Amino acid sequence: MKVLLVEDDPELAQGVARFLRGQGDEIVHLADGMQADQLLQTDAFDFALIDVGLPGLGGYEIVRRIRNRGQGLPVILITARDALDDRIYGLDVGADDYLPKPFQLAELTARMRAVLRRGGRSEPRNVLSFGPLNLDLEGRLASLDRQPMALTAREWDLLEALVAADGRTVPKEKLQAEASGNAVEVYVSRLRPRLEAAGLKIRTVRGFGYRLESTVCGKGDAD
Repeated sequence: MKVLLVEDDPELAQGVARFLRGQGDEIVHLADGMQADQLLQTDAFDFALIDVGLPGLGGYEIVRRIRNRGQGLPVILITARDALDDRIYGLDVGADDYLPKPFQLAELTARMRAVLRRGGRSEPRNVLSFGPLNLDLEGRLASLDRQPMALTAREWDLLEALVAADGRTVPKEKLQAEASGNAVEVYVSRLRPRLEAAGLKIRTVRGFGYRLESTVCGKGDAD
């Protein structure tokens, strides 16, 4: 099995890699989150073990990007943070399991086997995420910084389009399909202060449209 191990603690990474290689797995180790995200876009893996607190890009954001790309890669997050909210958040953004440090290597491999028995993620989750913002498309439920976010129908449609674009600019004409006149500007002005409090920004691209940006790199990913 080809496993991507993303861990910036060299001693822990060496121990995990040595143990898994002893079981016959092929291990690719990276210590930088941005490098890991780039590699995941070009190389195929059977499993990923990702630390939450990483330089470059945090573990939560890596998982969010994996799921938004529709990748069914099985993922276990590993971290020194063991608060219930942290575990719930890790699972909500798309991880298959969450393993707090310190852990026994035997438990790690047992959890990996359990995830594989469940079939990993053969289908992408019907959830869109952008940093601390999560949209449950089936239930039409939104949460921001792990708190429920009340939205009108048109606010939901606008936000769904921006989140689905994953940082790319959405033409104003597309957003106006659900509104008319200057209504888009009205809804954007309503959403902006709520999102900015959580480190997100709706940026105006003059003459074209809008895009969603994060103003806090790796928000929520510190170990």
